[in-house]
Amino acid sequence: MKKYQKILLGLLIGLFLLGAGGWFGWQKLHYSASEAAQTALAKGQVKQDALYFSGDPEKPLVVFYPGALVDAESYSVWAESLSAKGYAVAIVKMPFDLAVLGGNRAEDILKEFPHTGYVIGGHSLGGVMASRYAASHEDGLKGVFFLASYPDEKGSLADTNLSVLSLTASKDGVLDQENYQGAKEYLPDSALFETISGGNHAGFGSYGPQRGDGVATISNEEQQQQIENKLIEWLEKLE
Repeated sequence: MKKYQKILLGLLIGLFLLGAGGWFGWQKLHYSASEAAQTALAKGQVKQDALYFSGDPEKPLVVFYPGALVDAESYSVWAESLSAKGYAVAIVKMPFDLAVLGGNRAEDILKEFPHTGYVIGGHSLGGVMASRYAASHEDGLKGVFFLASYPDEKGSLADTNLSVLSLTASKDGVLDQENYQGAKEYLPDSALFETISGGNHAGFGSYGPQRGDGVATISNEEQQQQIENKLIEWLEKLE
């Protein structure tokens, strides 16, 4: 084998090992949907860019951005419950499960699933990116919701008349409380703040324990039910 061929082969092997290492590292870091979430997903539709749970097209579409490194399927439990109450939900699939890499994906979702207006929200980092999208796409937008999340300056909603729901959990060990409190300046004065007593950060989805999180004192099933109740109550007020 010629010298340049050996060098090329070495480079190819190195790139393969680097790619494989990155892939296995990502697999170790990301959070997979629970069995309950997979069961709920069976009642939805798996599209190229979203998981879609159908509903009344005359009601606002619920567009949702997942938390960082969390499978989109993990939010299927409460999404399926909203669908059963008539509210369609589109859980957006993000590149490498990172909303920061797909902040404008809601635009394609809204074209694919036309409804009478929409609301947008997200969990953790997903909420930050959802608010950035909302801040520059108010046409047809009815409201914004945050699950253990908050807006940053780029996603400020302070000067809007949008309805905003901020839902947190009392045992959340991941949410940065100092940043959360500081971010309230980016929300309208009418923003509604609700807390799920005994819930934690991972409980806003269904994917098992999360590193650095607090220990929930309620079951995941109970937290999913409370998420559904809070969102339904908020959505009904929008109508």
